[in-house]
Amino acid sequence: MFAGGGLAPTFSFVGEGRAVQVDTLLRPVIEAEGLELYDVTQGREGKRKVLRVIVDGPHGVDIDTLSRLSERVSRHLDEEGYETGPYDLQVSSPGLERPLKRPEHFRRTVGEQVKVKTTAPLAGSRTHTGTLAAADDEGITLVIGDEELRVRHADIASARTVVDWSAELKRSNA
Repeated sequence: MFAGGGLAPTFSFVGEGRAVQVDTLLRPVIEAEGLELYDVTQGREGKRKVLRVIVDGPHGVDIDTLSRLSERVSRHLDEEGYETGPYDLQVSSPGLERPLKRPEHFRRTVGEQVKVKTTAPLAGSRTHTGTLAAADDEGITLVIGDEELRVRHADIASARTVVDWSAELKRSNA
């Protein structure tokens, strides 16, 4: 989870005596596969360190591509001396209900249903679900019913797309 600024944190490590941002290190490997680096997070699950690499493509990402990419990313991280101790590498797609962290994530999602949680109440609530009507570098505009709500990126605690599962089920049964 990120806080403030509406932007995902960047992570650095020291490899061969130099500080390197993980996203900068991984981007060429991922782009060589014709994919986009959607997000990178580092954290802990229990006692294990976890590096999550989320990728996306123009037509989504299938399991075979994720498997192949995971091997390439792992090999590249080892070659660059990313981590001296054990860690879990997880390479995945952002999924249908994808997290929205950076301004470009919001811009690509204009016209879709989203759920936004704000750091402080806006219009009487901290949770807002509606259609993303506009997005720019400063913030987003949601349409909720007949009302528009402008939210600055700095005021967004978390956001994700929302899938209408009943419509998806109807479409898959057609």
